[in-house]
Amino acid sequence: MIPITVVDVRDAEPLVTEVLRSGVIAQGPMVKRFEDTFASIAGVDHAVAVNSGTTALVAAIEVLDLQPGDEVVTSPFTFVATLNAILEAGATARFADITLDDFCVDPDAVSAAVGPRTKVLMPVHLYGQMADMSRLVPLAERHGLAMVEDAAQSVGATYDGHPAGSYGVGCFSLYATKNITTAEGGVITTSDAQLADRLRVLRNQGMRARYQYVVAGHNYRLTDLHAAVGIPQLEKLDEITSRRQRNAEALSKGLNDIPGLTVPEPRPGRTHVWHQYTVLIDGPATRNGVGRDALSAALTEREIGNGIYYPRVVFDYDCYRDHPRVISSDVPVASAVAAQALSLPVHQHLSGSDVDSVVSAVREVLGA
Repeated sequence: MIPITVVDVRDAEPLVTEVLRSGVIAQGPMVKRFEDTFASIAGVDHAVAVNSGTTALVAAIEVLDLQPGDEVVTSPFTFVATLNAILEAGATARFADITLDDFCVDPDAVSAAVGPRTKVLMPVHLYGQMADMSRLVPLAERHGLAMVEDAAQSVGATYDGHPAGSYGVGCFSLYATKNITTAEGGVITTSDAQLADRLRVLRNQGMRARYQYVVAGHNYRLTDLHAAVGIPQLEKLDEITSRRQRNAEALSKGLNDIPGLTVPEPRPGRTHVWHQYTVLIDGPATRNGVGRDALSAALTEREIGNGIYYPRVVFDYDCYRDHPRVISSDVPVASAVAAQALSLPVHQHLSGSDVDSVVSAVREVLGA
């Protein structure tokens, strides 16, 4: 079996042992070390570690002091955590369609979605590539919007040399399948010292010091055990990214001539870190009429891991259709992509022969 992802954190054993022997297993010096390293990677002054990527999004919205009815404009093609975080923070979600170029929000669609109650723009840097920040940042500034980057899948990605998470408030996931993992965890990045202070207080039950409560807070803390798992990966992030880029390049070289299959391409000026390698399959255009779902099933039979991320636009579920704070819209590009997208293995643990096997299997199933 060639899995869609592999989790191997054995390099963390010495640091984890150090934490266990220290007796400080909750949030402590190892979390601080992790935060300092992460801030350097993200090109910001502050990184605030929390217990999940969803928590990072919730906290980032909460400290912006939105009022009931205030809206966040985001992508309809994303993991449900993006939407759940907006709702948990008490805001209203509005959606802008995506582009086929990068699977991220279309700046023109964002401009059309902005209204009098819009307070936050939340682009999702999907699959490891950043959204079109050269157009989104001026748009946000023009309308006075806060920028909250959902960079859950894009640690180490850049746009014109600027790292993900450095444009306003960045939110990252450290879940087990991410490029950098602590099993569960998240990070919020910012260069605003006041905002960082509020985030640290919020994650610690609203305490500035023990029993000195200044806001109604939460327990959003990350533990030193989790931080110890992540630090060795941060230290070799360039190597992890390089291997993923090498694998993505080999996949595209082997697949880019197949009728009906579109391979992903990094956009000019952007560093793609390849959290996922996602192709589009137009069934009627393939030589033997095989669509996305049939290709997925056939690859699984051949023990080639694959994943459908995501099968529907995020608001197309019963629990959201009649939700008063979910404003659905016509998003034809996102809907089409959701019906055609399939992710193939691209992780850093693939061998050259693994990549060749993935290419061969896809070509065989599609009759190429």
